[in-house]
Amino acid sequence: MFRGTYTALVTPFRNDKLDVAAFEKLVEAQIAGGVDGVIPVGTTGESPTLSHEEREELITLAVKIARQRCQVLAGTGSNSTRDAISYTKAAQALGVDGALLVAPYYNKPSQEGLFRHFRAIAQATSLPLMLYNIPGRCGVDILPETVVRLAKECANIVSIKEASGSVERISELRARLPEKFTILSGDDSLTLPFMSVGAVGVVSVASNIFPAEISALVRAYQSGNTKLAGDLHRKMLPIFKNLFIEPNPVPTKTVLSWRGAMSAECRLPLCEMSDANEKRLRETLEAFELA
Repeated sequence: MFRGTYTALVTPFRNDKLDVAAFEKLVEAQIAGGVDGVIPVGTTGESPTLSHEEREELITLAVKIARQRCQVLAGTGSNSTRDAISYTKAAQALGVDGALLVAPYYNKPSQEGLFRHFRAIAQATSLPLMLYNIPGRCGVDILPETVVRLAKECANIVSIKEASGSVERISELRARLPEKFTILSGDDSLTLPFMSVGAVGVVSVASNIFPAEISALVRAYQSGNTKLAGDLHRKMLPIFKNLFIEPNPVPTKTVLSWRGAMSAECRLPLCEMSDANEKRLRETLEAFELA
């Protein structure tokens, strides 16, 4: 169901309002770059700071702009099961192709609580759903046995974005899950290692800036051209690392602002990069462009 390159879209702001024109250009650039899907209002899109109305506006725009040229998955996760159900139902009504559900953050539910949370969302929608496991940010890990239970009991839970940082975890999931259940990397720097043991793509932050390059890396590996995939991975690795020298999506928006694509503006509690880190990021980009 979900495989290839999916861009976790940033949300452009200008003077604390949505920059609709910049968002439209961003989605068009992703499609031109050959991505398989875009994900508005995910955590890279600063979803915790968006109003309900802003979430719906961005999802509506993404669906309208994409015009079925790529998939649109809405970020509808929350640490409130009731809110996640509401967000997911609203996204379905707006015509998305699926939803991305981040693990409940801060609450630190048990594995049984996680299972019931995702099952309740799955039962409330017919959308195909992608789980999102990122224990470093959420403080809770969706363990393989819980993913296996969900895949078995919820036919519309069909994929997982894995950002645990563990190649071993990908290997275990691939061994225990049905073949049709897809695994995508949640870290740009681990896309190639993860694909080597069973992942089938990436939910990418870097593709906001480099959609064609990330798509090329994934497709090269999928087509058996492991040398090209490896070359692209090594060339882009410094960028993958330095897009996270400050909290995501601050560095990515900063680069996009240098390109004139949007303002670097984020909403508090996120703020602009330090001068030292901006300098480091510029040097990394210049080295990449010269390579």
